[in-house]
Amino acid sequence: MLRVRSVAASSCLAVGLAFGVAACGSSNNGTSTSGGGSTGSNNLSIYSSLPLQGDSRPQSESVVNGEKLALQEHGGKVGNYTIKYVSLDDSTAATGKWEPGATSSDARKAAQDKSTIVYLGEFNSGASAISIPILNEAGILQISPSNTYVGLTRSEGADKGEPDKYYPSGKRTYGRVVPADHIQAAAQVAYQKDQGCKKTYILNDKEVYGKGIADAVQNDGKAQGLVIAGNDGIDTKAANFRSLATKIKGTGADCMFFGGITDNKAAQVWKDVGAANPTMKLFGPDGVAESAFTTKIPASLQSRTYITNPTLDPKLYPPAAQDFFKTYKQKYGKAPEPYAIYGYEAMQDALLAIQNAGSKGNDRAEVIKQFFNIKDRDSVLGKYSIDPNGDTTLSDYGGDKVKGGQLVFDKVIKAQTQG
Repeated sequence: MLRVRSVAASSCLAVGLAFGVAACGSSNNGTSTSGGGSTGSNNLSIYSSLPLQGDSRPQSESVVNGEKLALQEHGGKVGNYTIKYVSLDDSTAATGKWEPGATSSDARKAAQDKSTIVYLGEFNSGASAISIPILNEAGILQISPSNTYVGLTRSEGADKGEPDKYYPSGKRTYGRVVPADHIQAAAQVAYQKDQGCKKTYILNDKEVYGKGIADAVQNDGKAQGLVIAGNDGIDTKAANFRSLATKIKGTGADCMFFGGITDNKAAQVWKDVGAANPTMKLFGPDGVAESAFTTKIPASLQSRTYITNPTLDPKLYPPAAQDFFKTYKQKYGKAPEPYAIYGYEAMQDALLAIQNAGSKGNDRAEVIKQFFNIKDRDSVLGKYSIDPNGDTTLSDYGGDKVKGGQLVFDKVIKAQTQG
């Protein structure tokens, strides 16, 4: 899914504002001057970095559980290699969400561990904008279970210098198992039009992910004939958004789209905009597709809330996914959050890359190569490949409604992207 513009490599990382961090290091076709090569041991470590505090905690814990399930299925081993799982927290108690300093600390810890073979993270796209350069210089494969911001892997629809500025070694070391936001934006516009939207007012939380998906929806919406009444960044430290809600009402917009994450006052946005606009339909992206959001919005707003989410109805997945959902609920006593299955699949890809590297399963460069060689993989998510950018070829998004404080699957959205 998700979120700081970024960043340098480990030797020159500047952790600054929550977005707008400068990158340093070359993005030319050079070779890494550090990292890579063999770990020199059959004892390997796979790190996970996710926000385990604040509103993101339930979703992140569910992702961790999914990753653990995948590793447990393999008995903690791949061939002759024993895998140690290390779960890190990229959030702080003070912020209640992911934080740049914590993120860089997680990435540096993994980079400095000689046994590290794969890093699973981050949950938020802005956090990955910080960790990717650090791990790229170390030559470590990074797989995100949830990042959707296009600029991490693609230049189309991205900011100037992206994605090259995230890869100081000149080589790609990062990939994801969830479809990126150029696909989600098209799905959002299709969902809004399907619900009869004529004029949409867009808000965003100013983070990499939120601003990125907001701008993509704006561009796709215009191309599809949807009138965009505005696209404003919110002050996430504000106590309420009543004046903004009144401004939106004055435009005559019949729909609102919020590009952002739950942690950045999403529920308050819903309450204030919904109260001032009693017939408006409210749309959100996967950044709010979690119980931490759906349980906080009033029942009166739930009936007019629509969310795009890459996780589909479990019945639409292959048998392996049915087993995953069943096993997860049996083991943890509750249904998984939407991204748990992507955590499971991210770990499966990591283990597959190690397996396919054979006798070089402890060689970081070879494991990276094998990840990018994944083709037509039959998985819990269906069949997919990893393209040269590190993106999955999966493209379906789900449309969800909210009932009783829970996400309820509505439909599959097969959207036409704009590029």
